[in-house]
Amino acid sequence: MARKIPQLNTGSMADISFLLLTFFLLTSSINTDMGITRRLPPPLDPSVKPPEIKQRNIFTVLINQNNKLLVENRPSDLSLLKTQTKEFLTNPGNHPDLPEMETKSIPYLGDLYLPKNAVISLKNDRGTSYEMYVQVQNELTKAINELRDELSMEKFGVKFGQLTNEDYIEAVKNAIPITISEAEPENVGGK
Repeated sequence: MARKIPQLNTGSMADISFLLLTFFLLTSSINTDMGITRRLPPPLDPSVKPPEIKQRNIFTVLINQNNKLLVENRPSDLSLLKTQTKEFLTNPGNHPDLPEMETKSIPYLGDLYLPKNAVISLKNDRGTSYEMYVQVQNELTKAINELRDELSMEKFGVKFGQLTNEDYIEAVKNAIPITISEAEPENVGGK
């Protein structure tokens, strides 16, 4: 008579493996990616010619492969970018080298003295780090958000992010739109 070989009960091995996998997924930290929240504009109609924009209405921000900024053809620092952007978008002294200003009538806001066609032009080198790119985007967005907050406080008594009336939100967005134009990165640095 042949002797039976003892066998191991492996019926619950799959359950144990699943529990271990679940434990490690829940207890391990997962790095989150940085990103930029933006809604892309709709595609342009090829039959419609885009409007001409005068050079004075373009705020040029360049980032090179060494993560250095060039703002309006002058070396600059990230810490100054928000202030420079706000100055460009408001043109407080109606300087001829800053955007053309005009009076616009916006529902719920009345007549406002705003830039006619101000555009922020952002261009970076292919060697620019993603971290620097995001920091520049954040500074540009902070400038726009601060201008929106200031206008909202002046007209409605609360910051832009606290507005609940959709008409008021759209009015402030129309007065101070996000007009950041991004050019395709170039291989300027030779990398």
